[in-house]
Amino acid sequence: MASPKRFIAGAICPRCAEMDKIMMFTTEEGQVRECVACGFSDQQADLEETAELQTRVNKRKNVDDHTVKQVVFFKAGANDD
Repeated sequence: MASPKRFIAGAICPRCAEMDKIMMFTTEEGQVRECVACGFSDQQADLEETAELQTRVNKRKNVDDHTVKQVVFFKAGANDD
């Protein structure tokens, strides 16, 4: 089942270089982008599910113990006035 056609804000057509003329929709074969100004069209096949890339955000396990270990209080010295 095809999805509704949606314009992609800021997209530039690779053929005519017009901005905001590209619309995208999904068919059974994959995603299709199409220019309403010049008729350019190309299709991208569905990609297989790939593993998420490892980054500093997702590879870190949240195993930190967030409990307070020790509290240190500093006492102000006597005023020498």
